[in-house]
Amino acid sequence: MRADEVKTGGSVAAEPAADTEGGFGGWQRQLSGWQKHLIYWNCIAYTVFHLYVLNVYPIDPWVFRSVHVSWGTALGLAIFAASDGSRRDGIAWYDWLLMAASLGCAAYIAVNLDELLFRVGALPTTGDFIVGLIGTLLVLEITRRTAGLALPIIAVIFILYCFVGPWLPGVLAHRGYDADFFFSYIYSMEGVFGPTTAVSSTYIVLFIAFSAFLDVSKVGGYFINFAFSIAGGLRGGPAKVAVFSSALMGTINGTAAGNVVATGTFTIPLMKKVGYSRTSSGAIEAAASTGGQILPPVMGAGAFIMAEVTGIPYVDIVVAAVIPALLYFIAVFFMVDNEAIQRGLRGLPRSELPDLWEMVRRIYLFLPLIILVGSLVSGYSIVRAGTLGLVAAFVTSWLHREGRMGPRAVADALGLATRNSLQLIAVCACAGIIVGVIGLTGLGGRFSAMIFALAQDNTLLALIFAMLISLLLGMGMPTTAAYAVAASVVAPGLVRLGIPPLTAHMFVFYYAVISTITPPVALSAYAGAAIAGGDAMKTSVVAFKYGLAAFLVPFMFFYSPALLMQGETIVILRVVATALIGVWFLAGAVQGWFFGPMPWLLRGVLLAASLLLIEGGWTTDLAGIGLGVAVLLYQRIRHRDTPKPGHEPRQAATGG
Repeated sequence: MRADEVKTGGSVAAEPAADTEGGFGGWQRQLSGWQKHLIYWNCIAYTVFHLYVLNVYPIDPWVFRSVHVSWGTALGLAIFAASDGSRRDGIAWYDWLLMAASLGCAAYIAVNLDELLFRVGALPTTGDFIVGLIGTLLVLEITRRTAGLALPIIAVIFILYCFVGPWLPGVLAHRGYDADFFFSYIYSMEGVFGPTTAVSSTYIVLFIAFSAFLDVSKVGGYFINFAFSIAGGLRGGPAKVAVFSSALMGTINGTAAGNVVATGTFTIPLMKKVGYSRTSSGAIEAAASTGGQILPPVMGAGAFIMAEVTGIPYVDIVVAAVIPALLYFIAVFFMVDNEAIQRGLRGLPRSELPDLWEMVRRIYLFLPLIILVGSLVSGYSIVRAGTLGLVAAFVTSWLHREGRMGPRAVADALGLATRNSLQLIAVCACAGIIVGVIGLTGLGGRFSAMIFALAQDNTLLALIFAMLISLLLGMGMPTTAAYAVAASVVAPGLVRLGIPPLTAHMFVFYYAVISTITPPVALSAYAGAAIAGGDAMKTSVVAFKYGLAAFLVPFMFFYSPALLMQGETIVILRVVATALIGVWFLAGAVQGWFFGPMPWLLRGVLLAASLLLIEGGWTTDLAGIGLGVAVLLYQRIRHRDTPKPGHEPRQAATGG
């Protein structure tokens, strides 16, 4: 049952939330016959291989990662067509050749491993060069097919940079590299199989498998139903459900755009039903789904990459991310509520919502998430915790009839995990090319020098510059790849300025994530617009407005480290309280509604009040609260006799 087909009292999310054809993006083939069965069983074997290596029988990291990328590329070439016109003709003959070439690259590495470990990056052979060139081109192609042109184009620019360095001016100049050296270097543990692929081959595949088990067992659908039962009847209820459900699903979903497709299928039609416009419906879902990428414990795989890159313990990263993520979602909630008040929007009738007490009686379906978080907090490794969560999802499925998983359902979940992983596997491998170039040429250090020189002891200017670069690098890219690139290019410059590594990487991570709702290239907003039937560019602008808090939160935790759980408890509580007031003021200023409509002058005053609460000092906090209270009192007096929206005659509340 689709969300827009709900009539009375049933389950809003009666079907798995995930796209069973494998996620968002690309021209997916509709395979049939023996080709369909071959790829189906290969997808199952691919996930089983990863679970076996991660939990039972570890193998050499280079071999593991090369098989991970090459096998995943081969499956991607079979599932994703080169163009829209060729996706209905089965697997093309040239794709069979490319698939064989991809698997051949992994075989070459496995057979010549001992020699490669000795000569990589120093004494490449002709075979090393050919395999490196073919493997790199295949990574670019599969990324193009699954994630679009933006990331491959950026990767090609970085590759060209390695060859034209001697002719570039200033800090961009370098000595240049020969093709045989470069491709044998980049298609190694220093590039394609480096830190980004280390994360995709372990954590990403594991947690997408966890998500697939939640979907097939219908536990993921329960999360959405639970959110509807609590918030669906509130004013603008479906929009508030989008905030809650996207937070739950987005943290374990590796892409923000994929999360829009997964939860937006249910929430967007219902938002339109209660009066939200097409543009607002798509934008709210995009902003909420993007927020899932910054919410612990998984943070859309970002926490794992951050731990890999910085060496900071995973638990420390997750703890530090809690308060900023909550501030973001609370800000989006305030904006959604303000719009509902402005338009006089009501929630769904209780007869069209899942029964709350039935949802409470099935609260045990949260066990997989509870076991996952509990395992992580208890000190288990990330792999062990993710595996326990996956097993818990399977066991929990037997506690309710609708999603009980037998052998066929388990096989479907394993296959779905592979399909949903392919885009992230591709973008992580492609991001590895960029990270490898940065390490080879010292480009990260050059950017650090540029940031340091530009700032000239003005840290605020350096932060603004870092924000703009992170947004620019992230446009058009999935969030995981966006952060991996920004962490290599921008974060070292912030650390050089004396900013603690955790703060610097969290700062960069936030802007890499919200680039997906930043015009002009906003993938999550485009996905929301497609479902809502709205204009893509208008939806991206409105999504940017809803996510505006995310642009201020990083500055908040830079000036107030207590927001990252650093400092005394009393200081943390005070800073959190003032930050909450700040995002409340910000929502009112952005929406133009604060106990009634506001003229532009008052909106400016309220915006100034919210900005004053960023710094975290007593003086600025008191000044910001004072300004906000003054606006509040003025608004209450000004609109004392004005009826609230929703209490006027019915025709006044029909806009939307």
